[in-house]
Amino acid sequence: MVRRLAVLLAAAVILSGCTEQRLFAVKAVAAGVPSLAPFFEEDGSLGTDETKLRPEQAHSGLQQGNTPGLYGGTQKPKVCDVDRLKDFLTDPRNRQKAREWARIVGITPDRIEGYIDDLTPVLLRHDTLVKNHDYKKGKAVAFDALLEAGIAVLVNDQGLPAVKCSCGNPLQSFDKDPEKISVKFEDGNKKWDGYEKSDVVTVKPSPQPLEQIALIDVDDPDQGINRPVGSSGENDEPFDATKEHAVPRVTGMTFDQASQRLSELGLAAMSSDGLPSGDAAVTGSDPGPGTELRFGEAVTLSVADDGEEPGTPPKSDPSKGPRTDDPASDDPTSGEPTTVGPTTDEPTTDDPSTSDPTTEDPDTGDPDTGDPSSSEPTTDRPTTGEPTTSEPTTAVPTTPTTSSTPPTVEPTSAEPTSAEPTSADPTSVEPTRSEPVTSEPASSEPGSPGAPASAEPAAGPA
Repeated sequence: MVRRLAVLLAAAVILSGCTEQRLFAVKAVAAGVPSLAPFFEEDGSLGTDETKLRPEQAHSGLQQGNTPGLYGGTQKPKVCDVDRLKDFLTDPRNRQKAREWARIVGITPDRIEGYIDDLTPVLLRHDTLVKNHDYKKGKAVAFDALLEAGIAVLVNDQGLPAVKCSCGNPLQSFDKDPEKISVKFEDGNKKWDGYEKSDVVTVKPSPQPLEQIALIDVDDPDQGINRPVGSSGENDEPFDATKEHAVPRVTGMTFDQASQRLSELGLAAMSSDGLPSGDAAVTGSDPGPGTELRFGEAVTLSVADDGEEPGTPPKSDPSKGPRTDDPASDDPTSGEPTTVGPTTDEPTTDDPSTSDPTTEDPDTGDPDTGDPSSSEPTTDRPTTGEPTTSEPTTAVPTTPTTSSTPPTVEPTSAEPTSAEPTSADPTSVEPTRSEPVTSEPASSEPGSPGAPASAEPAAGPA
């Protein structure tokens, strides 16, 4: 009997460990390697990849489609033959393929030509996670894929990969937790030089539709290319990618507004905790306003904790120096210096983008789909470990009590309750837990940004 119990306990531990370590299989797709079941025969006539382009180190694992320098371009002949793709999908002999292709894209077959005309050919500069689609037995078959840097894709006006150029396969956004993937290098797709799992990128929609995309010339990284959306390179405008731009003042803006403003100057926006919700209030930036950065460099934005109560002053972190902006006050010249760190007064408040790394459902790993308001640290502590009833008649007669002081765990004790750090007084703060809780930013996938508040178009760097 004891032996059976030991075996059952061991099995339970193993199963628990497997659940916590559950990984999602992702198929590696190397540049220049043909697909086994493509929509369009990969003979080099539809598009070509840059097979010698090494992956760039990513600012963060989650990037918005308007990030300057996210994609690359080239002055070489077309990397995507858009006209040939349209001819193929509108050919009556390929009617079934066209129906499946349009179904994945979310349009009707008669809109294929117009849809493709609005796409823009670019080259991936990062190993990028997508949902790819093969064509098997008359149906589109979805699979999660990691596309190698150098692969040519068509992106839409939100900066999202939409078509793999060399085979015509439709692409969708990756919708699982990028921290819980297992990349499979098989079917001729060997592990490429420069591959690092930590540099894998997932692209999220731009806060606003793009009018042009700011690219890095893959043949000359000091040169940039402004490419109008829906064009194939014929209207490219080069610019100096070494020119520096001053970080603007973004405190008080929403994350989407700040991201848009930085993008217009050729700077990337990121957060230390993934991508927050688009309407999260920005409380500071690192580096601060006035710092000169060259095209494509990143500015880390700090945002207010969505779970904090209005008017809660931000915490102070002396290690990062004073901050000149207090987002909780109308007076920017407040004499109480604050920092770019956590803005909640409660040390146990979780960052809104934090998720439980052991969550089994991968779709919940997206930080933007989480409900940051579900964390209520100001009510959890006082309601645990304290009696829910009070007996004022049992208190020591010589010790005056007030209605706001709950009894201790042992009501018959003569020890005063005022010294207990677990007081029900919601304004008290336990001094030994003053350090803010940090989290792994990559443990969750951001979600869709909120509605843009800026009226200026995402036109790339000035």
